[in-house]
Amino acid sequence: MSGVRRVYVEKKEGFGVQAQDLKQEINNYLGIKDVADVRVLIRYDVENISEETFQKACNGVFAEPPVDVLYHEEFPAAQESRVFSVEFLPGQFDQRADSAVQCVQFIKEDEQPVIHTATTYVIQGSCGIISDEEFEAIKAHCINPVDSRETGMEKPDTLAASFDEPEDVIIFDGFRDMEEEKLKELYDSLGLAMTFKDFLHIRKYFCEEEARDPSMTEIRVLDTYWSDHCRHTTFSTELTKVSFGEGDYRKPIEDTYRQYLNDHSEIFKGREDKFVCLMDLALMAMRKLKKEGKLADQEESDEINACSIVVPVEVDGTKEEWLVNFKNETHNHPTEIEPFGGAATCLGGAIRDPLSGRTYVYQAMRVTGAADPTVSVNDTMKGKLPQKKLVREAACGYSSYGNQIGLATGTVKEIYHPNYVAKRMEIGAVLGAAPRRAVIRETSDPGDIIILLGGRTGRDGCGGATGSSKVHTQESTKTCGAEVQKGNPPTERKIQRLFRREEVSRLIKKCNDFGAGGVSVAIGELADGLRVDLDKVPKKYAGLDGTEIAISESQERMAVVVDPKDVDTFMGYAKEENLEATCVAKVTEDARLVMSWRGKEIVNLSRAFLDTNGAHQETEVAVDIPNRKDSILVREEISDVREKWMSTLRDLNVCSQKGLVEMFDGSIGAASVFMPHGGQYQTTETQAMVAKLPVMTGDCDTVTMMSYGFDPYLSTWSPYHGAAYAVTESVAKIVASGGDHSKIRFTFQEYFRRMTEDPHRWSQPFAALLGAYHAQLGFGLPSIGGKDSMSGTFEDIDVPPTLVSFAVDVAREKDIITPELKRAGSKLVWLRTMTDEYDIPVYGKVMEQYGKFTQDIREGKILSAYALDRHGIAAAVSKMAFGNRMGVKIEHNVDERDLFVPAFGDIIAEVPAEKVGQLQITYTVIGEVLDQPVINYRDVSIAVSDAEAAWKEPLEKVFPTNSGAEGQEEKIEKGLYDTKDVHICTHKIAQPTVFIPVFPGTNCEYDSARAFQRAGANTIVKVFRNLNAEDILDSVSVFEKAIDQSQIIMFPGGFSAGDEPDGSAKFFATAFQNAKMKEAVERLLNERDGLVLGICNGFQTLIKLGLVPDGRITGQDEASPTLTYNTIGRHISKMVYTKVVTNKSPWLMKAELGKVYTNPASHGEGRFVANQEWIDTLFANGQVATQYCDPAGNITMDEEWNVNGSYCAIEGITSPDGRVFGKMAHSERRARSVAVNIYGEQDLKIFESGVEYFR
Repeated sequence: MSGVRRVYVEKKEGFGVQAQDLKQEINNYLGIKDVADVRVLIRYDVENISEETFQKACNGVFAEPPVDVLYHEEFPAAQESRVFSVEFLPGQFDQRADSAVQCVQFIKEDEQPVIHTATTYVIQGSCGIISDEEFEAIKAHCINPVDSRETGMEKPDTLAASFDEPEDVIIFDGFRDMEEEKLKELYDSLGLAMTFKDFLHIRKYFCEEEARDPSMTEIRVLDTYWSDHCRHTTFSTELTKVSFGEGDYRKPIEDTYRQYLNDHSEIFKGREDKFVCLMDLALMAMRKLKKEGKLADQEESDEINACSIVVPVEVDGTKEEWLVNFKNETHNHPTEIEPFGGAATCLGGAIRDPLSGRTYVYQAMRVTGAADPTVSVNDTMKGKLPQKKLVREAACGYSSYGNQIGLATGTVKEIYHPNYVAKRMEIGAVLGAAPRRAVIRETSDPGDIIILLGGRTGRDGCGGATGSSKVHTQESTKTCGAEVQKGNPPTERKIQRLFRREEVSRLIKKCNDFGAGGVSVAIGELADGLRVDLDKVPKKYAGLDGTEIAISESQERMAVVVDPKDVDTFMGYAKEENLEATCVAKVTEDARLVMSWRGKEIVNLSRAFLDTNGAHQETEVAVDIPNRKDSILVREEISDVREKWMSTLRDLNVCSQKGLVEMFDGSIGAASVFMPHGGQYQTTETQAMVAKLPVMTGDCDTVTMMSYGFDPYLSTWSPYHGAAYAVTESVAKIVASGGDHSKIRFTFQEYFRRMTEDPHRWSQPFAALLGAYHAQLGFGLPSIGGKDSMSGTFEDIDVPPTLVSFAVDVAREKDIITPELKRAGSKLVWLRTMTDEYDIPVYGKVMEQYGKFTQDIREGKILSAYALDRHGIAAAVSKMAFGNRMGVKIEHNVDERDLFVPAFGDIIAEVPAEKVGQLQITYTVIGEVLDQPVINYRDVSIAVSDAEAAWKEPLEKVFPTNSGAEGQEEKIEKGLYDTKDVHICTHKIAQPTVFIPVFPGTNCEYDSARAFQRAGANTIVKVFRNLNAEDILDSVSVFEKAIDQSQIIMFPGGFSAGDEPDGSAKFFATAFQNAKMKEAVERLLNERDGLVLGICNGFQTLIKLGLVPDGRITGQDEASPTLTYNTIGRHISKMVYTKVVTNKSPWLMKAELGKVYTNPASHGEGRFVANQEWIDTLFANGQVATQYCDPAGNITMDEEWNVNGSYCAIEGITSPDGRVFGKMAHSERRARSVAVNIYGEQDLKIFESGVEYFR
């Protein structure tokens, strides 16, 4: 008899958001209209668990009684239903199963359960029958074969995996003596990313230097080391000859090339080894400007983790030096074949670069490229995923990762162009910072120890770097599943916490992340001489051979160089942060990379050979010259202004992407100066992301800014102009937001078609880099980093030539302005950039105007501003108007063609009428701001509401902003609960202590602690450690002691292990039902008059424990109120308006009854649901604390304001006496100059009220 237990979990009627969404997709997107019902069940197979523990897990871990139905072994289904189940491929990370195991171990720490999960789909036809063809189409929609597979319905006898003992690593006997034909056969059979020329280079090395044959591991390590992804081999190919075609713009392009050659000769005088290549061209402007003394702020270091500048700041009035790091990362190939995992690890990889440099990553930007996602699934190319599925799942992957680790995403923009069907573009750009004193840059010395920190190694990610570097065709996409990994964000969060501690950071001499290349590169790059023991590398499962361990790119791992005397100390700190750490390598005198497995050396290569980066590659370039007749930089005749205006707003590259942007947490960290959309109605897009420096303690008014510039249509016409204007546009966006152009630093993302031996294929990246070179020298501003991806080809389709410019600036809070129109009667002025006869900016004149613009902002003459792009004035002023629903009158004398002409680098500014004459910039007055929400131009009048509707419509079915649920018109008015009977504390204390527990997935502990410290409280923050049974028992004792020392418990926000197993806060809720911790909480509440607060995931914890609404830990039953999935079925991040409707709680003593407050919400499961009896009781007792409302204070079910569809618009509730308070919106995410483009009072003063209660 099988020892495996099986349960199926299904959402109750009314809560099955995923099933409802899938049914709509099948009906509307797949066009299968005769599907009447879709059911989605989560299947758990469980083994090695006691009956008592299993029963407890069924009620709270696997299922939630208020919203789930749990079936043992089998579930009922109609006979004619079609059923299939889907599981992850072996080796892929299953966060649900992993979290379930950890949760069960909280119930009984000494049990070692094995859990497998799957998702079961039940499809019911309208007439009872689903055809085989339709069923296969539905399965194809639900299963991505790159990461998942269909699994049978039969239950296995055991879940214990049996792994065959791996064979010894192959030695290629006779390799040195092979004839070239045989060698070519071997080369072809191995599926390598390197060229055959590289393969010959390897044979020469083993013949001449090693006098032995290589191992399979050595070949795979070299293939990884020399991959285009790791070593930029395409960018490093020597360009032996450059020729220029004929065309109108030949002169400026060729002149730039001549200037580059002169600069190259000057910089590398006497250096014969420095040849012309794309990499040299990409770096030459930086080298030249550095030589001219224009790069004094760059941090000098042997470590190349990310772009790094030294920034002087003031903290509490004391001057300090900080390092600001920035980095862009691309994951185009992985995201194309497995959107969720590829996009998630794009962000993870971007984070780990500055993080490995020991800076705390605090803000991210996402810029992506796709083909039209609104087209029918029937238009999908063979071998490709449908664009709609691709863009949505990629957004889910990236946002899931960033949201879980607690990284604010300040800008999200998807760029549409038909040629991105060749391969999606997925870029993540991040900012990190740390005090300079905390970052030690030292060499790796013989005897130093390499510690592997974080996740374990699996088969996932083997070949990621090489896979991204290969030619891709319809066939290749079927064989590259292992190349994409699932990220594990809670582990990345742990590493962030560890590295943010200065006492830890200062122990690290050098560090590398496990991005491309795995152990071989991450550890291999840390020193010239290394001996790596692969047997010590922690593994996810048995059965991995030495080659797989050497090159697996499993995520969330760091390689850290530590002095031998500091090893124990470092390991102790890692243990405190619940991180696995293992000594795996030692630095040696001999400059060789040596790896051993099972006691045998399987890699032994000289550093000199590794550093050749393969055989020297050469090519010629034939530069294609654009012609004026094809230019997009022209004024078009406009026959119908209204129609052109509305069609511009409907353009995919202009229209609203709010439904996409809201998936990304924009407020965590309490440092986002801008929310992505601003104004009272949160509909004016910001063009740059701005954040306060992540200072742990003290006051600092320094902010960082980042913007991007790029247009695929301009670049397709002329890569040279495209790059020049990408740089200019990124600068203009910084300037329009209040930054100073003169201090900007760039980092570029290059993404081009795959290069071949055809010289014309090299034209696009060469011309683009020349354009960027010219712009850098013109502005006198360098790009100090970048990332190239040269595989944008699928069969005969190429991506548009892409050079994205990311601009970074450092400013002060007071410098920043926001783009929404603010004051009726203000004038709109147009600053134009001057261009030369070749349509290139005259950079000296542009800088002069930008400098004056900055001065005008700082003198208070400019209220708002917007940088223009290809879509011109009409799109810009519309977006400026939407946020506060103000109107615009355009002057009669403005030429209608000028309203729509491409105007890269131009800026529209709102200026008080009385200050227009005081402006220093050269400008043209083009209009006036109106009170009435209407856009007027000559005889054309467009209601702002109509313009906004046109702007919102195109992508609404791809990225919806409203679920369409019924009942949104319902008015809710329960009145206010006004009482003088508020609980009085009898255990007074001058400075109460707050205990803030941290579990895997918690990410709001810093913000929460800071809010309480600002209010005058002490804080105790402790991490719950659960790597083994001993850790769990010890953590229970530590938590019990901390609770007994405290007057307040604050359950912070986060994702409680990714809100898995399906449902929020299960980690917290399971752990706090431990008898010792439960009793400690009861002592705090019942014996010391204590308080408990839970926000977001913390509120979910309170409600699942029963602390709200009951006031004690009771757990939940089927009738309990709970929090479940938002009606829209996705994460929502936006500012919400909430009304205080009771004054019964001590937490609300300083809030004003009936007043509206605005706070950031960011959650996927925030919908408050309860039966009518409970709702009546809560209102009658004054336990409903806050309700969602519109800005005027009207309680509403409209999802624009009641963002998650909560019953009776309930946002927060309390225990019967008000001492326990749970709410969804993040009141802790507040500070000076945070969310400055949001209107309304943001300070609910709950932290001050909680502290005051004890005094």
